[in-house]
Amino acid sequence: MDTLGAFIGCMIPLGILGFILLLIVLSNIRQVNQYEKGLLFDKGKFSRIVEPGWIFVFPIFQSLRKIDSRIKTVELTNLEAMSKDNVSIVLGIVLYYKIEDAAKSILNVENSQWATSQLAESTMRTVVGEFDLNQLLSSRESVAEKIQLIIDKTVDEWGIDIKSVELKDISLPSNMKRTMAKQAEAEREKVSIIMKSEGELLAAQNLSDAAKTLAEAPGALHLRTLSTVNDVSSDQSNTIIFMIPIEVLRALEGFGTNKNTGSSEDLGNLISSVVKKKDSK
Repeated sequence: MDTLGAFIGCMIPLGILGFILLLIVLSNIRQVNQYEKGLLFDKGKFSRIVEPGWIFVFPIFQSLRKIDSRIKTVELTNLEAMSKDNVSIVLGIVLYYKIEDAAKSILNVENSQWATSQLAESTMRTVVGEFDLNQLLSSRESVAEKIQLIIDKTVDEWGIDIKSVELKDISLPSNMKRTMAKQAEAEREKVSIIMKSEGELLAAQNLSDAAKTLAEAPGALHLRTLSTVNDVSSDQSNTIIFMIPIEVLRALEGFGTNKNTGSSEDLGNLISSVVKKKDSK
């Protein structure tokens, strides 16, 4: 019994010690997820990149730093800037980036996300100052590409890859909005007047060509007149009135006086009386 008691007395401390060691081991097992990269530091020095999975970190001597390798978003809103033509505008941009080199993002920069956002803000103001207002409104993609190119060169040393830069919003002062609305209205009115004048010019040219064609072809004008009369006479409610100019009547009068026959003289007298009556009116 004494031997058994002594054995049990020895096993109890060993069991307690083993339980403590098991807790220490379990508490120092680290898990690196699939979307993460781990940086293992041995006595304060960078040792290696840890891939996704479980890893035991020796307490006191080692430490593990995990980095999210998914695409991240930096949104910058209400950023004031001045365009090339001295117009004050308020912009908003969205930056998409991904950490490609986890070691550089930790060893070369203190806070990669904050540093990237500050760099994007300063670069945006610089690039906007190189474009006038019309270019900013019509060429957003070109402005965004230039911002992305400049930022990408700098953050490459931080192990960051810029995926995309988008101009989210461009806000203008109220007085500038009214001015642009008036300008757009004037442009539309200008286009309308030009189109109307071009249509009138084309119509005049077509009428001139038609008149030349009718003049060159004998009897064409009479056929056109008869065709018009036929179209009008299809409706019985219409009344057709032929207006004969005075010059035509006078021409007929001259034609009648040149003839020696009695019938021609009578015709001339009749035409003269009609002309006199029209002249008296």
